[in-house]
Amino acid sequence: MPSTYTRTFTAGPEHIDMLGHVNNAVWVQWMEQVATEHWTQDADPAHVDAYVWVVTRHEIDYRGNVRQGETVSVRTWIAEAPRGARFDRHMEFTGPDGKVKVAAKSTWAIIDKETGRILRVPTEVSAPFLNNGSSGT
Repeated sequence: MPSTYTRTFTAGPEHIDMLGHVNNAVWVQWMEQVATEHWTQDADPAHVDAYVWVVTRHEIDYRGNVRQGETVSVRTWIAEAPRGARFDRHMEFTGPDGKVKVAAKSTWAIIDKETGRILRVPTEVSAPFLNNGSSGT
């Protein structure tokens, strides 16, 4: 079973756009924060020290609005094995009504911190995200 990570965000005044709901750029910031937290929680500390991830693509479906003071729960997971240097991370942001407000898939690439080069994702790096059922808070 793939590793998942969940957490909540509450929309503050700094997250709200002129239409009165969470700004699109904020959703991307939250996506990157959750991905980084999941990596830090489930990866081997030696891998966290050796590698960094960069986004190569975001696909985002906005299905509902979230207003100031409202809370969403986000769940992220890796559904399939990496393809070379890249893998897809999935996310769903669910409102208190149980409906998915934002669904996203981001493609990430791994970079060796020492060389600054993209490399094929080592099996031991991806294994914790594909083979266990841990979950954050």
